[in-house]
Order: sequence, then C-alpha cells, then structure tokens
Amino acid sequence: MTRGGRNKDEDETERRCIATGETQPKAGLIRFVVAPDGTVVADLAEKLPGRGMWVSADRDALEKAAKKGLFARAAKAPVIVPPDLVDRVEAMLADRVVHLVSLARKAGGAVTGFEKVKEWLAQGRAKVLLQASDGSERGKTKLWTPPGGRYFGCLTAQELGLAFGREHAIHGALAAGGLARRVVEEAAKLSGLRSKAIEGKHDGGRTAGKDTNSA
Repeated sequence: MTRGGRNKDEDETERRCIATGETQPKAGLIRFVVAPDGTVVADLAEKLPGRGMWVSADRDALEKAAKKGLFARAAKAPVIVPPDLVDRVEAMLADRVVHLVSLARKAGGAVTGFEKVKEWLAQGRAKVLLQASDGSERGKTKLWTPPGGRYFGCLTAQELGLAFGREHAIHGALAAGGLARRVVEEAAKLSGLRSKAIEGKHDGGRTAGKDTNSA
C-alpha cells in the first residue's frame, strides 16, 4: 500500500523525489514548479505548466529540499524558495481535504457526530474514519478504524467542523467511493506534513493511519 492509499500493483506513473532520491508513485509526492517570477510554488492539482519537481509528502523531505538548494538544482536555474514554503503547502493541503470532505457530505457520502459515525461503522458503511487531532482521546478511542479502511487524525476540530458546516467536529466518517479515495490521498499527504504526534495516538483495534485496503 502506498502513502496515498492505493495498491502497489496498480499501474501508476512514478516520479523521483528530489530530496530522498527515491522513486515512488505520484500519489505519495507533491509536485512543484517554478513560477514566471522564479518562485517555487506547489502544484497540488498537477496542472501548472513547467518542469515538475517532485518531493515526498513528508515535512522532513520538504524542509531538506527548501534549505539545501535542491529546487534550484532540479530546475537547473536560480529559484526563489519562500521561507514559509512548507507551511504554505500544509495549509493548501488542509484546505483541499476540508473541501473534499465537504463535497462528500453534500453528496450524502459523509456524516459527523459520535452516534452517526458509530452507526456507520457498525453497519459497515464507513470506509474512512476522521477524528480531530485536538479532540478528546477518551472519546476517540470509543470508535474504531473500519476493517479494510483508513483512519486519519490530521485535521483539527475547527477544520473538520468547517468541512461539515459547523463550528467544530470531532468525529467524521466517509463511505466508499471516488471522493473517499481522493480524501485518503490528500489526507495522507497532509499527515506527512503535520506533527507525527497527531498520528498514532488512536488505536480503535487497528493502528491509526494504517490500512489494509484503499477506500
């Protein structure tokens, strides 16, 4: 299973990380390009023109690329690396995850609230469990990672609440489908940029952040 939650045997285009030197499917990498003014910008949608520079969706890898001049080396030209580049990318990824969860909610493929999430889990309808990183650990451990599904604790209560149109939320669940797969991919990248302490706290009968199948 890749970082993006896809099966390794799927036919995926691979790219080489300029920080680690490792080649892996694009699902676990973030694309960067050089803007006309020479500034390095993240291309999360992978649609911007220009030579792509790929970095693993990992804070350490991104910081290394930014601080060691690896973007300039990959671009083979002088570039401007914003001092807050990693934080910018993190914020952009958080916005994408929130937006995707919101779309799933509007399509009827996501619910929030402890009882509703628990019901979806019990019925086998939930394929992705989302819980706020700053929520009560006692409350979060009463729910479990869906068998064959995914768990993410990379959003704050405010961010998760925004996705569900409320002030804050602690628990959320997504049904299987295209949007869930996109949430898995983007949330996996966000998890790599946020504190490792966020992931790994929740067990729920299965190690948090781990999975056996894609959503």
